[in-house]
Amino acid sequence: MEDLRGPRQEIDRIDGELARLFEARMAAAAEIAARKRALGLPVRDPAREREVLEQAAARIENPALRPRFAALMEALMAQSRDYQEELNTGNPNSILPERGALRRAASLLDLDRRVFLVTDDGVPVQYTEALAAQCRDATVYTVPRGEGSKSPESLTALLEAMLRAGLTRGDCVAAVGGGVVGDLAGLAAALYMRGIDWYNLPTTLLAMVDSSVGGKTAVNLGGVKNAAGAFWQPKAVLIDPEVLDTLPRRQRSNGLAEAVKMALTHDAQLFARFENPAGYGPVEEIIAACLRIKTAVVAADEREAGLRRVLNFGHTLGHGLEAAAGGRLLHGEAVALGMLPLCAPEVRARLIPVLERLGLPTYVNFDLDMDKALEAICHDKKSVEGGVETVFVPAVGRFAFQTADLRELKALLSTLTRQQALGNRH
Repeated sequence: MEDLRGPRQEIDRIDGELARLFEARMAAAAEIAARKRALGLPVRDPAREREVLEQAAARIENPALRPRFAALMEALMAQSRDYQEELNTGNPNSILPERGALRRAASLLDLDRRVFLVTDDGVPVQYTEALAAQCRDATVYTVPRGEGSKSPESLTALLEAMLRAGLTRGDCVAAVGGGVVGDLAGLAAALYMRGIDWYNLPTTLLAMVDSSVGGKTAVNLGGVKNAAGAFWQPKAVLIDPEVLDTLPRRQRSNGLAEAVKMALTHDAQLFARFENPAGYGPVEEIIAACLRIKTAVVAADEREAGLRRVLNFGHTLGHGLEAAAGGRLLHGEAVALGMLPLCAPEVRARLIPVLERLGLPTYVNFDLDMDKALEAICHDKKSVEGGVETVFVPAVGRFAFQTADLRELKALLSTLTRQQALGNRH
């Protein structure tokens, strides 16, 4: 067996590199799918497939291996076709992940019309200016940063500004910012003249991996998060990782919480990347992995009638904690805390060091207003007969739906107080 160790280690190394290359290839395939959709082209391209096979044969020096490599490439192209067809038929979004995409927005989006740009005062102005410069006719509308802008009053003011700008049904809205901007601008686009096009250009990691995709738009109402909204798919989502260069560390950690959420419920290998003491690798790869998960879930259940509810993992308790925190927790930080009580003990033992390494909280470091948190949870849209639906992770990469009543919810929240949380770690 000792004689096999060296070759096996080499195969393991090569397999790891193949996995990385496969993810990169499928990300490129997703971009091609989006552009084919925009141009009205079919996914299948026989001439291109023959060209790829001919190139493949020429790249293999050993003649005996050429037929095997050709068979491998045929299988790989079949996977690519299936993935592109799934994206273009099951998911209404065109998702365009590309470094430098913001600078090339005019070649990727239809900006030859009135474009109403919505942003907030926390987004670096150069991003909005870069997009506005590529539009035929641009209006920039800026809202205050923060959850307070997701209000009926802000929505009404935005709609009135769109009307004053003379937008018609042939014009569009573009959201440049994080989840708050995307939710607000997307809902305004859904309501204005019964629905006009909108583009989502997320500038935070949180929005890139989660809220920018899926078509959920909303404002908060009566103290309840996302109580009034609509499913209104963006015409395209333009994801440019370059804009993350200006993102503060806390905001980057905020976004990674959503990535960890998706890994825990769907992808054990992705979660293992977060466990690596040397780091999780290029952020582009994390974004791509999360987009694959999110688009597949949305394609299967666009309006959250079933499977899409899994994306609420960590959110059920997290929304309650966010409401009770009074601004002391960012959304991703609340979600990170909300995941912990809904994991099996062995999963929680792996999750805690990951959250700590990413700079995310593992217990509530303020006096928790339990009544306020429970009130927010029970008024959340995830309430069902008999209690509140939660998502539980029994093992990394797996999930189950459960219902918890008020007493059980209070017990779950209590595990997050400092003393109780520290006790649970031993």
